[in-house]
Amino acid sequence: MPLPRAVARFNKHVTNRILGPVSPLLPGFGAIEHRGRTSGRPYRTPIMAFRSPDGRRLVVALTYGSRTDWLRNFAAAGEAVFDSRWSGRLRLTQPRVVGEPVRGAIPRPIRWVLRLMGVGEFLEATIEG
Repeated sequence: MPLPRAVARFNKHVTNRILGPVSPLLPGFGAIEHRGRTSGRPYRTPIMAFRSPDGRRLVVALTYGSRTDWLRNFAAAGEAVFDSRWSGRLRLTQPRVVGEPVRGAIPRPIRWVLRLMGVGEFLEATIEG
C-alpha cells in the first residue's frame, strides 16, 4: 500500500520545495528533471534513486505508487534527467514500472524499510550514454 495521497500532496507543495535545492547534494538523492505533459513546463522533483549492479539502470521506489505527476510526465515524454552530485547528470529513457526491482539495486536496509511501508512498485529506467 503506497503512502496516502494527503502525504503526497503535502510533500509536493511543502517538503519538495524545501528539499528540492539540496536533494542533489545528499547521498542517494537527486532530482528528476521532467516536463509537464500538457504545459511543457520544466519541473525538478527530489527522489531517492539507486543504480543497478550493472550500472545501466536507475531504480526508484515508488512510495506513492505509480500515479505520481513526475512519473506520468516521464512516461509521456519517454525521457528525463536525473541530477545528483554523486551521479552527475544521467539521461534516462525507457521508464517502466515493475513489481520487483533488479536484484541488488536497492540496499538491504532500505528494502526492509520499503517492505514495512508496503511499497510494491518500482521504476526502472535505462541510463543512456
